[in-house]
Amino acid sequence: MRRLLVALVLGAAAASIPGAAAGRAIGLSASPLRLTLKGASAAAITVRNPGRRTLLVDVSRAGFARSLRGKPRVRPAGHAAWLRLRPRRIRIAPGGKAVLHVRAAQPRRAGPGDHPALVLLTTRPLGLHHVRVRMRVGVIVDLHVRGRIVRRLDPRALEVRRGGEERLLQLRLVNRGNVTERLGGNRLRLALLRDGRTLATLRPRRRELLPHSAGLAVFVYRGPVRGTVLARVEVRPPGRSHLRAFWIRL
Repeated sequence: MRRLLVALVLGAAAASIPGAAAGRAIGLSASPLRLTLKGASAAAITVRNPGRRTLLVDVSRAGFARSLRGKPRVRPAGHAAWLRLRPRRIRIAPGGKAVLHVRAAQPRRAGPGDHPALVLLTTRPLGLHHVRVRMRVGVIVDLHVRGRIVRRLDPRALEVRRGGEERLLQLRLVNRGNVTERLGGNRLRLALLRDGRTLATLRPRRRELLPHSAGLAVFVYRGPVRGTVLARVEVRPPGRSHLRAFWIRL
C-alpha cells in the first residue's frame, strides 16, 4: 500500500515560509496567511501553485486553538461556521494562482471580541515516488465582533526549569478576556526580588493567548543568582492591572 504524506502549515506561526512543499514537483502557498474580519466584512486569499503539477484544492473551514506552549491546533468548526467561502474547490495549473473570497456572516447575538477560525486549503492526493502526497495550508482568520472589550490576564502558577546556566520560568496564564492577548513588550513582566531588592526584571518570549484559553508565558533568566527568590508578576494596562507573587528556587 502506498503511504500517504500530509504536509500542514497553520499560518505564519508554524513555518517561516508561506506554504508547504513536499518536493520540487508539487507545492502550495497562500497569501496572506492571516486575516482580520470586522463585522460583516470580506477579504480575498491568493492561492498559488509553484509546482509542476496541476492541483485540485478543496476549501473548508475549521476552528482554531493553541496548546499550552502555543502550538497551533485544528478544532471543530465552532465560530468558523460564520465564514462564507467561494469557491469551495479550486483547480490551479502549474505556476498559476487563484483567488479565494472569504466573507464573515456573524449572527446577531454574537458576543463581542475576537473569535479565531481557520480556512483550510487541502490538495487532492497526488502520487510522487510511490508516496501519496497531500498538502494542506491553514489561513488564520480573526473574526472580530464590535462591542465591549474585556482584557483580563490571570497568573495562576510559576515553575522553574533548569538547563545549564539558563533558567526557564514558565508562568501559567488564563486569558479571561474576550480578545487575543499578544504577550511581550510591557504588557507582562516578572521581577525577581530578594530582601526587598530587585535582582532582575524579565519580559516573556513573544506569543499570543487566545480568548478564554490558558497558556504558558516563558521568561528566560541567565543571571548568576541562585537559591530562593520572590518572583513578582505584573500584568499591566490596558485592562485591569494585576500583581501576584510566587516563591521559587533558581
